[in-house]
Amino acid sequence: MERYGTMRIKLDELIKEAGISKNKLSHRAEMQRSQINHYCNNEISRLDIDVLARICTVLDCSIGDLLEFIPPKEKE
Repeated sequence: MERYGTMRIKLDELIKEAGISKNKLSHRAEMQRSQINHYCNNEISRLDIDVLARICTVLDCSIGDLLEFIPPKEKE
């Protein structure tokens, strides 16, 4: 884990809760399916605020629902 903690993207969970397919999210949020998969698999190194806004709008959620801060583990 990073020295300062990390961010976890909870898109996969939100998609399941909303009962929407990745294809439908892709269409409504005007994103490529591969980009959604990267977000679902936490394979994003830089977050795009425009993309986050589109996801939150389509899924009717807040940024806090989508992102989770995981603090760094203390050194033993």
